[in-house]
Amino acid sequence: MGILSELKTYIGSQTKRKRVGRGESSGLGKTSGKGRKGQQSRSGGGMRAGFEGGQMPLYRKIPKLKGFKALTQKDYEIVNLSTIANLKLKTVDLVVLKEKGIISNRTKKIKVLAQGTIKEAVVVKADMFSAKAIELIEKVGGKAEVVNG
Repeated sequence: MGILSELKTYIGSQTKRKRVGRGESSGLGKTSGKGRKGQQSRSGGGMRAGFEGGQMPLYRKIPKLKGFKALTQKDYEIVNLSTIANLKLKTVDLVVLKEKGIISNRTKKIKVLAQGTIKEAVVVKADMFSAKAIELIEKVGGKAEVVNG
């Protein structure tokens, strides 16, 4: 640690501001670095963000494309092992999950994840399983069956 009064800034960390329009020899005199004529040289000039020269901008095109889908959207619903353990059934399939209100939409696929623990042998039928979920189900003598896979 240095003495507070002896601290110095790093070289190049503080730059002088541009003083425009202060004579030719400054390098930014006359047109102040804006070139000659045109929209960009005028006061308040320039185009808004996303302007593409009159062409239909990308942000206006995207929602019109058929089948547009957000990159973060998932095609499956997630069911954790702790939820399956709480059901206390020998066989858990898509119909049971729908009846109990655990899954809301059958058009989506079901993925079983290894969140939580399972203590009894259960036959689980789903579209997808994580590797850890299969391992935990089979460890207690259960079975993980892939349907529509």
